[in-house]
Amino acid sequence: MASTSILIITVLVTLLAWNKPSLQQQAMLVPYRTFREQRWYQLVSSGFLHGDFMHLLFNMITFLFFGPVLEQVIGTPLFVILYLTAIVIANLPTLFKHRNNPQYASLGASGAVGAVLFAYILFFPLSNLYIMFIPIGIPAIIVGVLFVIYSYSESRKNRGNINHDAHFAGAVYGLIFTLVFVPESLQTFLKALGLIS
Repeated sequence: MASTSILIITVLVTLLAWNKPSLQQQAMLVPYRTFREQRWYQLVSSGFLHGDFMHLLFNMITFLFFGPVLEQVIGTPLFVILYLTAIVIANLPTLFKHRNNPQYASLGASGAVGAVLFAYILFFPLSNLYIMFIPIGIPAIIVGVLFVIYSYSESRKNRGNINHDAHFAGAVYGLIFTLVFVPESLQTFLKALGLIS
């Protein structure tokens, strides 16, 4: 499956970059350099890098839970297109927001993983998701709504080193992409919620 290949490639590239810091410096998204040095490849390459083990583990576990299921539902070609374009789209707000800040850098698959998660929610809105330290399952749609509100709120505050802009953009893009290219997903979503028969 393509989802397995994406996971393996991401882990291998991340490990390679950890052992070769110069590669990580070249491949992470640094909007200031992206514009001035025409490093447009960073919009994609940064999505295959992670800052530390926990960053990599969290993203890949989330991807592993939802990626293979979504790939089976929408098919491999659409799944690959969704994932790769989500890396770019999720990075665009960061690219423009920090284009004049030479100190800012971003990396990680969070935006693309967010897109996969939210595409999954369209098909399985009431499936229970289990979050660390919470002993009961929470319906996916509730997790999704809370995640979007939190990411949007945090991105407005513009603090810390977590790229909430990418999280928000990836989530929204995952919904839009799926609704456009898999239009029956809307009917599936509404049926699951009991809004239509």
